[in-house]
Amino acid sequence: MMSIVLRRIHMYLALFLTPWILMYGLSTMAMNHHQSLRALYGGGAPAFVPDRAEPYTRTFDAEFTKQQMARQILVDLDLDGRFRVNGDPARRLTILRIDPVSPTRVIYLPQKQQITVEIQQLRTPNMLARLHMRQGFRSDYAVDDAWAVSVDLVIGAMLFWVGSGLWLWWELKVTRRLGGLAMLAGVGLFALFLLTI
Repeated sequence: MMSIVLRRIHMYLALFLTPWILMYGLSTMAMNHHQSLRALYGGGAPAFVPDRAEPYTRTFDAEFTKQQMARQILVDLDLDGRFRVNGDPARRLTILRIDPVSPTRVIYLPQKQQITVEIQQLRTPNMLARLHMRQGFRSDYAVDDAWAVSVDLVIGAMLFWVGSGLWLWWELKVTRRLGGLAMLAGVGLFALFLLTI
């Protein structure tokens, strides 16, 4: 009975984990072949292309930090979300709205009271790498925390997947010898890389 339940959970977990395994597998492949992919796309990072330029007349009190200014600007542009900001609030702020699919750069020129919005061209390997390296629990946004929680759940599911696979392998006597050799080969290769890299 136990093995039937484990088989079912093992199978449904594999189906549930499919998008995450594909994303982490493909993104790791993209990072591993970074130079080849850059050459394929003609070098360099994807360009930011102009989306719109518009007047921006909001004024900020002196006690506003550049982070507070950047967040307010993004809220006003309906782009609220995780971001980084650089520059001098009196001259020029460059805000990068972090988005795995389409990162957006907002340039604020307070003296001209102008905003320019640029969107980075979509390039699949870069998008996959951003998803792979996306971190949660470090921002004020619930969606980032939700992503981090889902990744933790996926890790837990993968560990269960490994454990249930070991249980099922051991339970099937005809697979013990070949399965043991496969596991030893994997552990040996992993140890070799740990010692030699």
